[in-house]
Amino acid sequence: MRHGIHPASRPVVFRDRAANAAFLTHSTASSTRTIEWEDGNTYPLIDVEISSASHPFYTGATRIVDTAGRVERFERRYGLRAPAHR
Repeated sequence: MRHGIHPASRPVVFRDRAANAAFLTHSTASSTRTIEWEDGNTYPLIDVEISSASHPFYTGATRIVDTAGRVERFERRYGLRAPAHR
């Protein structure tokens, strides 16, 4: 790897606001906000809306969507249909 052409990688804390979880990792991202980490050092802080701690794919939790409202809207639009007879 050539020196001097890559951005500097440094420890950064990413905080997931949805799950209230924080991760210390290396990144080239920068921030003016800082946080004091568990080891007593201060690191740049980057807030994210979703991460592996809150994403349904990684957590296995599904979010409930307003399906009742969708069904009611469908029935209003197209009406109730009688069951098909064989």
